[in-house]
Amino acid sequence: MKHGRKTIKLQRNQDHRDALISNLIVSLIEHKRIKTTLAKAKAVRPFAEKILTLGKRAVIANAKQTDGKDTPTALHCRRLAVAKLDGNKGAVKKLFSEIAPASKDRVGGYTRITKLGQRRTDSAPMAFIEWVDTPKILVMPVAAAPEGADEAKEEEGKE
Repeated sequence: MKHGRKTIKLQRNQDHRDALISNLIVSLIEHKRIKTTLAKAKAVRPFAEKILTLGKRAVIANAKQTDGKDTPTALHCRRLAVAKLDGNKGAVKKLFSEIAPASKDRVGGYTRITKLGQRRTDSAPMAFIEWVDTPKILVMPVAAAPEGADEAKEEEGKE
């Protein structure tokens, strides 16, 4: 019986599926938001959240460290994450230093899937998947010139 063994196969064999999910998680860590098909976003979500949970465990384990070295628990979590992400140490470093501390107080639901509609070429449903606790980059509006500045420029052009 296959109780509790449901997996989204994405029409790929296991090796290809594992590589796809690993690459999607690395892209999600590096870019903090990726655009993909809805099926892939739904497939990658549980794996991304489990990787972030490893990062949170390491952050909590290192909270009392003063010398900057990882505790054995944090080191174990880091090694598990490197193994799951096919040896991509840069992505693991970013996950453990930026993304996991931002989600430290959240209990679950670290990712958000936003549906975008259908792709033009093959009508595949598209979606964004992103981290919920990602700090947003604020774009400051361009400051308006003082009221008298426009009139002064017009007068200079006439002379």
